[in-house]
Amino acid sequence: MIGMLQLLLNRNKIINKKIMQTIEIKNEEELLAIIIPFEFKKEGIDFFTPNDYSQQLAYMNHPANHKIQPHKHNKVSREVHYTLETIFVRKGKVKVDFYSNNEKYICSYEIKTGDVILLVSGGHGFTMLEQTEMIEVKQGPYAGENDKIRFKGIENE
Repeated sequence: MIGMLQLLLNRNKIINKKIMQTIEIKNEEELLAIIIPFEFKKEGIDFFTPNDYSQQLAYMNHPANHKIQPHKHNKVSREVHYTLETIFVRKGKVKVDFYSNNEKYICSYEIKTGDVILLVSGGHGFTMLEQTEMIEVKQGPYAGENDKIRFKGIENE
């Protein structure tokens, strides 16, 4: 579980300096998730995802009276091969277990009230550590059980 220890030490170091950044969870070079901590703050717009992701995630911070010009989105055909999920933790604390595409456990990370996580690849499981409210956003239409493969995860500690 060295990966887990390194992630937690990295987050604590960032918090102590009061400079919040996004946290990337990786399995070697494969990106599993992007976490935007509640404390993250930056002026303007910051996209966390590359243009080729089937789900885009950005942070926006604008002053009062800033305007975003009215616009609409064009009908564009897109092909989605894998579902990306974004979870907004409205309240509570959640342990997220991360797995490789081969269903091998990689590490765990706790997200809390106000955090946002984009699940990019691999597998994942959740344990609610407190009463928790979350909002999930993912691409549709939902394909039912064809959308996912359930597998046995790590044992509860």
